[in-house]
Amino acid sequence: MAPGNMEIREVSVPSPGPGEVLIEVKAAGICGSDIHIYHSDIKIPLRPPVITGHEFSGVIAAVGEGVSGWEIGERVTSETAVIYCGKCLYCRTGFYNLCPERRTLGYWVNGAFAPYTVVPASRLHRLPENISFEEGAMTEPLACVVHAVNELTSIKAGDVVAVVGPGPIGLLALQLSRLEGADVIVFGTSTDEARLKMAKELGALETASIQDVDAIGFMGKITGGLGADVVLECSGSAGGTALGLDLVRRMGQFTQIGLHGKRIEVDFERICYKELKVTGSLGSIWSSWEKALKFMEDGGVQLKPLIGDILSLTDWQEGFKRFEEKRGLKIIFRP
Repeated sequence: MAPGNMEIREVSVPSPGPGEVLIEVKAAGICGSDIHIYHSDIKIPLRPPVITGHEFSGVIAAVGEGVSGWEIGERVTSETAVIYCGKCLYCRTGFYNLCPERRTLGYWVNGAFAPYTVVPASRLHRLPENISFEEGAMTEPLACVVHAVNELTSIKAGDVVAVVGPGPIGLLALQLSRLEGADVIVFGTSTDEARLKMAKELGALETASIQDVDAIGFMGKITGGLGADVVLECSGSAGGTALGLDLVRRMGQFTQIGLHGKRIEVDFERICYKELKVTGSLGSIWSSWEKALKFMEDGGVQLKPLIGDILSLTDWQEGFKRFEEKRGLKIIFRP
């Protein structure tokens, strides 16, 4: 797909097939990967022309043949892994996010930047009654961060966690780390003043702009010269990854959550010399969603403060522009 080849089109309301449900979309969020699709530098399999958008919530409008346990009018959100083989090692062990045949809503099949979308009933999750549709549209990014922070990274009470990148993903990583009992330091840039202020309000022990302080020295003062026990890289920038490898202590953990969208250079010897445990994170699994929804329902994770502009879908270009310019936090469409 050529970069920038995206437009609004009139399409027919889809019909749910066997085992599927039709969702009336009430809110849909912009993800960084939507921007990567727009710029045609996404690594996830894509089949254009396709309706993008995969972070959403809505109401069941119709159910297909063979669907049971779901009723018209129920408030729901949906996982994004709508196609996977069900037979490989990863599917059989519950990690269908890594299935080689995985195909994703908004990439391979039509997604949620539309008034209606169709998903398999098996991918649905009910929204708690105390969660708004706008908050519900953030279940998917929260589930992804739950998978990275709570399922793939071992954070213990008393750990010092450095979050690099104070965007919506970083602010979710901050809150989830706090739930594990960690002290969290959030790093951003000089353009992140409002986001760093939000991080402080959400429980960060300290925040810092890397243009204003010596990040390594700043972390050293907090940790007695050791460095962070855990680094969660959420910026998806080469500089953020390099900084994270500097911030983490010897025998610490480094988790790459943000996607770069391109190859980057990594000083891999630092991983060896520090004996680091390094992991990546891709998407989410069923357990991630269940935990995310529980955290949302119980108030352990605050989503309302992260919701920024709410726009009409016809203003998608303005929404994308605000996202790329880091104006505000989470941008939501109301189709």
